[in-house]
Amino acid sequence: MIYQIKTKIIDGAEYIFDYTRNKYLINTPEEWVRQNFIIYLHAKKGYPISLMSTEKKTIINGINCRSDIICYNRDGKAILIVECKSQKTIINNKTFDQLINYQTSIKANYMIITNGKKTICFTINKKELKLLKKIPVYKKI
Repeated sequence: MIYQIKTKIIDGAEYIFDYTRNKYLINTPEEWVRQNFIIYLHAKKGYPISLMSTEKKTIINGINCRSDIICYNRDGKAILIVECKSQKTIINNKTFDQLINYQTSIKANYMIITNGKKTICFTINKKELKLLKKIPVYKKI
């Protein structure tokens, strides 16, 4: 999935536009995946950008962490958490554990891990994980 993302060069460095924060950020491999996934969630799955946050501070076991993408419902409850990795990062148990750690604090019902090439979506209900074949559209969750 590749979408038209706004970029610009500043002092020889490439920056990418973050629609959730309305500012340009250094275009790292992980940031590229994160911004493409934000556009995908919005354009293809109907998630409002106004109800997304990126790099949100999350405290896990007293340690400050940052969640890549969190999507909220209109009541402000987190409904989906996304962990983004660069395209070179292999999705494995370590990345899954990181997502689960964020989920224990955020308590979203849906979780996604993506590296831009491979995307895995889960739902959690009564502490039971279920692998989903498709990412749910916003209106259905």
